[in-house]
Order: sequence, then structure tokens, then C-alpha cells
Amino acid sequence: GNIYWTDHGFNLIEVARLNGSFRYVIISQGLDQPRSIAIHPEKGYLFWTEWGQTPCIGKAHLDGSEKVVLVSLGIAWPNGISIDYEENKLYWCDARTDKIERIDLESGGNREIVLSGNNVDMFSVAVFGAYIYWSDR
Repeated sequence: GNIYWTDHGFNLIEVARLNGSFRYVIISQGLDQPRSIAIHPEKGYLFWTEWGQTPCIGKAHLDGSEKVVLVSLGIAWPNGISIDYEENKLYWCDARTDKIERIDLESGGNREIVLSGNNVDMFSVAVFGAYIYWSDR
């Protein structure tokens, strides 16, 4: 198995084996403060959220190839990200807009607001079955 992580200081997404061996950078260009990642091993996708000058939700293959931006409008501080494997949906929470939203995994289409609150500093989100869990700083 592998472990993936973001490095905010160097604007990288890296991967290594669980024991720390074979560490390498899979995405190093075009990132501006990557925040959170989610992996879909069956489909071979990596998703991430980005803060910085151009906040977005990105998608690439697990080796970093075919990098695309799925969402770039209407987001500010996308924090947590989570995959609904049964429904093929990607969820994220935004600490500035106080929303949890979702899109289709493959196309990035069918964007929907799932939850909208006031004065809620959304930090992370998780989806399991029919339930959505989130944390508030």
C-alpha cells in the first residue's frame, strides 16, 4: 500500500510506501497551497483541495498525470475532501463560504450544495453510507 500527503511549505503532493520507502513527488508544478487529498484506488484517481491565489479542487491519476481542475468558481478556503464510493460523488467543505458541496467524480458536473451554515468554520468532511460528518474548528 501507499500513503499520499500534501506539503504546504513546498506546494507538493508526495507518495511513499507505508514503511516510508520509495518516496517521490507526484505533483510539483501548478500547485498553490494544497490543503487536503482523497484517493480513489479503484479508479486510480487523486483529488485535492487548494487555497492560495486560485482556490480549486483538482484531480489527477495516482502518478500525477492528466491533472485537471474540477472546480475553480465559488470556492475560497476548501478544506476537507471526501469520496462517496457508492454514489461516485466528491464532497468538500469550505471554511469561508460555510458550505459542504459535492460534484460527480468523473466529470466534475452536477454541483450541489449539501449543507450551508452561518459562522461555521468547516475544517474536514467525511462521507459514509447515507451520513455526512464534518468538523468545525
